[in-house]
Amino acid sequence: MATIALVDDDRNILASVSIALEAEGFHVQTYTDGASALAGLQATPPDIAVFDIKMPRMDGLELLRRLRQKSELPVIFLTSKDDEIDELFGLKMGADDYIKKPFSQRLLVERVKAILRRSGAVKGGPEGEAQPSGGMLERGKLVMDPDRHTCTWNGQDVTLTVTEFLILQALAQRPGYVKSRDQLMDAAYDDQVYVDDRTIDSHIKRLRKKFKQADDDFDAIETLYGVGYKFKES
Repeated sequence: MATIALVDDDRNILASVSIALEAEGFHVQTYTDGASALAGLQATPPDIAVFDIKMPRMDGLELLRRLRQKSELPVIFLTSKDDEIDELFGLKMGADDYIKKPFSQRLLVERVKAILRRSGAVKGGPEGEAQPSGGMLERGKLVMDPDRHTCTWNGQDVTLTVTEFLILQALAQRPGYVKSRDQLMDAAYDDQVYVDDRTIDSHIKRLRKKFKQADDDFDAIETLYGVGYKFKES
């Protein structure tokens, strides 16, 4: 089964959430601050991590920033209900999802399962069966391999999170056709998960930033204001 890393300075949350996840068959790693978590995540990478935002020594945002320098590990943020700005920063840095405190443990378990299904980290079992990927996708300079979760642009590797990969795949499958934000949400998120428009917009901004690092002239993702996004036809 998959390994889940929990990072929170509240030991009660760590204990209760660990019990809930272990009851589902997951292996759980726990950390009480960002600094120890960074070392642990790099030494023993899990399949997914859950970060609290406000922690001593290193907060969740800084932990994600440092982690993203070397890894695209799927990450869920735990945020207080007043941390709207932090949520936006987290999404821009590459978080896959966020949950507001106080939260239902069942909700967190379902969000974890949803991201693991999308990443292919869960194998076997009725809830975790891998879905067929449909093979390689080539669109001009873009090449995506869902089986290996790899993406290149003009021969250069572009490292994407699970959510970014699924959004780009949805756009590139039908170049020239507009995808609304709702359609991109459906492509990238489990149907039990609600996200709003700004979440998709943040992922698109991060996608563009990553591809511009590979090619300063990248303009393949177009915005149709008030409608959605499309991948330019070659």
